[in-house]
Amino acid sequence: MSDPVLLETRGPLGLITLDRPRALNALDLGMIRIVQPQLDAWERAPEVKAVVIRSSSSKAFCAGGDVRAVAASVDQPTAAGEMPLYAAYFRAEYALNHRIHHYAKPFIAFVDGISMGGGLGLSIHGSHRVVTERLLFAMPETGIGLFPDVGGGWFLPRFPGETGTYLGLTGARATAADAMWVGYGTHHVPHDRLDALLDALREALQKTHDAVEEGSGGSGGSGDTGAASALVTRVCASFATDAGPAPLQALAGEIDRCFAGERVEDILAALAAEDTPWAEATRATLLRMSPSSLKVTLRQLRTCRGLSYDEVRAVETRLSDAVVARHDFREGIRAVLVDKDQAPRWNPATLAEITDEDVAACFAGV
Repeated sequence: MSDPVLLETRGPLGLITLDRPRALNALDLGMIRIVQPQLDAWERAPEVKAVVIRSSSSKAFCAGGDVRAVAASVDQPTAAGEMPLYAAYFRAEYALNHRIHHYAKPFIAFVDGISMGGGLGLSIHGSHRVVTERLLFAMPETGIGLFPDVGGGWFLPRFPGETGTYLGLTGARATAADAMWVGYGTHHVPHDRLDALLDALREALQKTHDAVEEGSGGSGGSGDTGAASALVTRVCASFATDAGPAPLQALAGEIDRCFAGERVEDILAALAAEDTPWAEATRATLLRMSPSSLKVTLRQLRTCRGLSYDEVRAVETRLSDAVVARHDFREGIRAVLVDKDQAPRWNPATLAEITDEDVAACFAGV
């Protein structure tokens, strides 16, 4: 079998290529363990000025975490002192997101095709997010009994108005234009220009490096990270095009009115009162999601909106332990990814059966 992640250095660029196309680059523990140490090495290497992550797939950047494998591990026995696979997975994934979020060099994601869940974790934390017209992004976790993790508690509340609440609760799919409007994307570049952009980044960074080396008499040094970031911004901007109008922006008024509530029941009531085709469809979508996930997610987004990223990571680590152990996560994976009958049997089955104490228990200790 070929490696699911390809790593190479092209002059001053470290290049990560996700290469698990049949699984739409679903991120498994092995992939995480390949990428993390390489990021550490490139950060220490003075000749590497920036890192690019991209996909070999024509369909997807990364369709999310390999949650099917995670769900299968929940009931598996573990040796004494050994961390269960599901706990090890989420800790490793969140550690990788944290590494990207705080990376000392420009980290540039070429987000082309589907990007969901863990795909946002690999990209939105980078300094530069180049999105193409083929982007389709979503945080669909409430449909599988989970919650929008990988830093969702940090970035979703920072989207305009209540857009992040809407995306986090409904799992709605959004476009490249939406990505630019909410701030997920920093530059919109056509798909067929990505290879040229990669070459231009390499050439520009190499030219700057060579000039610094010549001026220092070869003594070099690590260079100026701020200057490298500014150079990457200029090069990306030179390839950027207008993504067009964002459908989410056109719905902003309705989203803000309907998703401002502090209770899921209030949001559903507001959607019913809105009485538009969009509101009716959105209400129907929410009623198909895991009731427990909806309540935990809304609490997560409201709790985390004033927290730093590092504080949010601690909250989400605790939530992953609590939520994954519950019935709805395994049932959601069964219905959506295993049997694919799209008919999950949630337990509890209704919002009314879930108390505030049930939700608070998921957050205990954070």
